[in-house]
Amino acid sequence: MTHRIAVIPGDGAGPEVVAEARKVLDALGLELQWHELPWGTRHFHATGAMMPPDALEVVREHDAVLLGAVGDPSVPDHVTLWGLLLPLRQGLDLWANLRPARLLEGVPSPLAGRPSVDMLFVRENTEGEYSGVGGRAHEGLELEVGIETSVFTRAGVRRVLAHAFELAEGEGRRGVVTSATKSNASRYGYVLWDEVADEVAAAHPGVRYERVLVDALAARMVRDPASLDVVVASNLFGDILTDLAAELQGGMGMAASASVAPGSGTPGIFEPVHGSAPDIAGRGIANPIGAIWSAALMLDHLGETEAAARVLRAVEAVCRDGPRTRDIGGQATTSEVGDAVAGRIAGG
Repeated sequence: MTHRIAVIPGDGAGPEVVAEARKVLDALGLELQWHELPWGTRHFHATGAMMPPDALEVVREHDAVLLGAVGDPSVPDHVTLWGLLLPLRQGLDLWANLRPARLLEGVPSPLAGRPSVDMLFVRENTEGEYSGVGGRAHEGLELEVGIETSVFTRAGVRRVLAHAFELAEGEGRRGVVTSATKSNASRYGYVLWDEVADEVAAAHPGVRYERVLVDALAARMVRDPASLDVVVASNLFGDILTDLAAELQGGMGMAASASVAPGSGTPGIFEPVHGSAPDIAGRGIANPIGAIWSAALMLDHLGETEAAARVLRAVEAVCRDGPRTRDIGGQATTSEVGDAVAGRIAGG
């Protein structure tokens, strides 16, 4: 089967790590048609927009999107986010953001000893605190006000919670769901979240369910990461907690993500979590593992489960034996790590 993959290399170190992810996938010998989309900061400076008006239609013509990163100091972050990432996630209704966090052998962790880190975060991806509902009034005056409204719908909360429970029941997971909430202080949206979580948990008696306040959960992630399996959280809480999880697994360069709409057939977006990293862009030192891991998530989403497993085995071998980029204790370049992962695949 041929898979049509849209590629948004993006900005900063994005094109560097995407090139290595493509190199690794090409080593598999799959039928992949790559279609590069030149969206991002350069497109913004040329046209005044991060992507063209028909972007959603263009993406829907593909089976998946491999995204490097977008963002540059020349464009305010909120313009970047609301100009590309959030319109794609919301416009395609990619309501689940999946972020695995595993500490692989050979990768150092900031925690003392050798902690066991193997968590899967399921982040609600289209509503919550990032719904974009609100506004500003009396701009420039002393009484200026900015209002940001979080949106929690029963349907939106239910589907992401149900997916988290289904994943916890799946192969390789340990049957535990931890829901990150703050219903003691946010008494409307998060109380609704908790109520729906109780209903979903009752339909999955084989899964151990726990509700933990997000601040206590952040502390527990550092103190006892091995106690966590599948963590489900709102858009904001999931965003924050997964950056902490990335550090526990060796740093932002290791972190992968998938924005998907399970069961819909809608093309998902697969991207490393580290952002465009303009401070190291062009130096050939960015860690490509997060992008390669994201590509493995993409293959799994496309039904190429064995190919995805081959990529992850190659990633594990390279992290264990080297070469590694300097952020995880090595001296290798971005392309040297990509070559090593591709070589492991080619060598069987």
